[in-house]
Amino acid sequence: MSKSQKNTVAIIGGDWKRKKVNFSDKEELRPTLGRVRETLFNWLNQDLTSLSCLDLFAGTGALGFEALSRNARSCVMIEKNKSTYEDLITNKQILGAANATIINCSAESFLIKNAEKFDVIFFDPPFAELEFTKALSGITTHLKEHGLVYYESNSRYEGNELKIFKSSRAGQVYFYLLSLS
Repeated sequence: MSKSQKNTVAIIGGDWKRKKVNFSDKEELRPTLGRVRETLFNWLNQDLTSLSCLDLFAGTGALGFEALSRNARSCVMIEKNKSTYEDLITNKQILGAANATIINCSAESFLIKNAEKFDVIFFDPPFAELEFTKALSGITTHLKEHGLVYYESNSRYEGNELKIFKSSRAGQVYFYLLSLS
């Protein structure tokens, strides 16, 4: 597939179920698998009504748009790559996702410059950039009191600031729902 061709990922639940999110073919983009998203949103009880979400490494937007499809009040999506950011803007317009805020900056920069707190934070960094996992502990200041962090990696979670609430594995992917207590 050439770099100019588009890939798609389907929203699996909620108001936009079966709608496609398009994204450019980039080696660093790794959409969260449908079965993993299904497990995650089962853990979150499917309906995210009134919850605010942060997708720190938005990439394809699969997690953020899935949350919005399931009635999240809002989702801030952070993406540092300019062309990937532009794909997210296009998908926001196609879906009519008025409650999505898409920001073109690094996750680290956003965390430093922004003080907003969220109910759910999606933390799914590119596996090639796992030094970002060090920033995982830094996101606790952006988490509401009973908030949850979704963390996806190709290695086991070994942190101690956030506690494992739920965990699973799909092939080489480990994924967790973490909480403050």
